[in-house]
Amino acid sequence: MKKTILIFGSIAGIIVTTMMVFATYQCYNNQENFEPSMVLGYLGMLLAFSFVFVGIRNFRNNYNGGVITFGKAFKVGFLIALVASIFYVGVWLIEYYYFIPDFMDKYIDFVINQSKAEGLTDAEMQVKIQDMETYREWYKNPLMVILLTFSEILPLGIIVSLISALILKKNPQRINS
Repeated sequence: MKKTILIFGSIAGIIVTTMMVFATYQCYNNQENFEPSMVLGYLGMLLAFSFVFVGIRNFRNNYNGGVITFGKAFKVGFLIALVASIFYVGVWLIEYYYFIPDFMDKYIDFVINQSKAEGLTDAEMQVKIQDMETYREWYKNPLMVILLTFSEILPLGIIVSLISALILKKNPQRINS
């Protein structure tokens, strides 16, 4: 099981981090609109998490005699997603702290400008600005950066793991005596 988790988790991790780095690069070349980069990032997550399904199926068919319970399938999928998420968080920390330490400033400027363009009232703008300032404060603490980054990717990995486990579960046939 460890081999399957590490192989498929690493493949997913490499895919999602490659897409994240590319999306961040796109973001910095088009600071007027972060949305295409965010969409690209989430598409990368979905593509990477397809390896959760492949990994569970591989484990079931090649190492578990063609059968797997929902619980075991979910465990394998979750651990693959966790490995991929660790890659994602690790690369983001390196990217953020060493290459784009001004990311939050640029992102907050984008959100505030977009909110103004949407015509938010002064009261709504104050709430939006306060929310963004909260994120800026959180990003001053590396532990919060880690937690926020995990919260971007891991929930999707859990959902894909649940769906994959439901699809791939295959219990052994009961033999009637």
